[in-house]
Amino acid sequence: MNPSLNSLLHRLRQRFDGPQFLFMGFVGLLLVGGAAAALAQLPALLLPALLAVGLLVALVEWRWIYYLLFFILPFTQEISLFGGLSMDVPSEPLMLALTACVGGALMLGVGHLPRREWLHPLVIILALMLLWTAVDTVFSVDKVKSIKYLLAKVWYIGPFLVGTLLIVRRPQEAWRFAALYAAGACLSVFYVASRHATKGFTFEQINWALHPFFRNHVIYATMLALLIPFCWFAMQATRHMGARLAWRVALGILLFGLLTSYTRASILSIPIAGLFYLVMRLRLTRLVLLAVAVGTSLTVVYFVSGDNFMEYAPNYERTVFNGQNFEKHLEATYKLQDVSGMERVYRWVAAARMIGDKPLVGSGAATFYPEYKRYTVKSFRTYVSDNPEKSTTHNYFLLQLAEQGLPGFLLFVILIATALLQAERLYHQSRHRPDIRRVVLAAALSLVVIVFHLTLNELVEVDKIGPVFFVCLALLIRANSWLAEAEPGTESIGETAAASPANQAASPA
Repeated sequence: MNPSLNSLLHRLRQRFDGPQFLFMGFVGLLLVGGAAAALAQLPALLLPALLAVGLLVALVEWRWIYYLLFFILPFTQEISLFGGLSMDVPSEPLMLALTACVGGALMLGVGHLPRREWLHPLVIILALMLLWTAVDTVFSVDKVKSIKYLLAKVWYIGPFLVGTLLIVRRPQEAWRFAALYAAGACLSVFYVASRHATKGFTFEQINWALHPFFRNHVIYATMLALLIPFCWFAMQATRHMGARLAWRVALGILLFGLLTSYTRASILSIPIAGLFYLVMRLRLTRLVLLAVAVGTSLTVVYFVSGDNFMEYAPNYERTVFNGQNFEKHLEATYKLQDVSGMERVYRWVAAARMIGDKPLVGSGAATFYPEYKRYTVKSFRTYVSDNPEKSTTHNYFLLQLAEQGLPGFLLFVILIATALLQAERLYHQSRHRPDIRRVVLAAALSLVVIVFHLTLNELVEVDKIGPVFFVCLALLIRANSWLAEAEPGTESIGETAAASPANQAASPA
């Protein structure tokens, strides 16, 4: 080769990195496509070049898709597909796009995660959960549903766990997704309140007011409740008076929406999160987890022994829904006469019998409905047991046990316990870093809100809840890195990002 040409190529390699060469290639494709379209007078010839440029923007600036998704999450809708499947739009298509962008960013070197984060216990547990779900699909009673569930897990974990780790490089950046989600949630509260007000804010009409963006008031209220810890600590994190006022207003709107949703579990989840703050502060998380495990085990043993659970069968005629009066609704709850509460018991009994039939592998992911109907006990039936909405156990832990057997259940329980123990450790380690401590508290308390709801509902696969579940895990993982980097001689993630133009493109400015 000519020495002068060799020298020129060497200088070009020094000046441009991989992503810049990729950019130049896309620009060249655009010029070639434009010239061909002009010469042949066929505008369609521009399409490959435009798609290529769109792909480049998605790979380099995909964080804007991430933020856009959180802003529009409160307004997504579920549509039915073939074979009894469904999809949330536009959220799930955007999750698919984000999954591809995250994978592309990692392969092209645009994004980079430290080795300690790939080997973090939470990441390893999630990988084992995915692996078990894949293995368990072989034994599923409906393999199509189980495969769809497995794919959905990938496009939740990819954008919201790995994607968050790529985007949130510094503690102050943790509040950006929350700001956009809270903004969208506040707009949804205005929409719901404007409809609900025409009916006098009655308990009976709350589900009507939520249409068409929310399946029921539980999803709406859970979305509002999980954002409250983020709003509270973001308000403390900012020094700007205008930003602090905006967070305060958002907090007020979210609380108003929560109270007018008339959702018992969501309202109760806020003081529960406050109690967990005290548990972390007093280093009692291990003790509380142990007490919950022992208490749950003893309760199960009691109900199973001698068929004691049959003593709690509801009276079909007296089990009612007090739609016109929220106070009577609460009264019926503790008297075991509320139809929604007793319908949960009906499903729990069916789930327990399913577990007894297939304790190791379960029925397969996403197969509880309609499989559970073969295991129901008529004594627990209520007048809503026909289940036209095709809901499941109303307890995510029990659902994991019924669908994915003992391994799936244990992995999920270990994930939650590990996350809460990590949160306690990070809270105490960050006492000299209030910026990190606020992120840890927001993520931990929001996670507690979600976990509390999981005892009564299945929400990890709901598009308005699941993303924040994985974002909270990602923030705990990243907080661990921030504290590790504070040690002398350790390179900071922020410094690494600043040193690399490619990583600058992957993290918000």
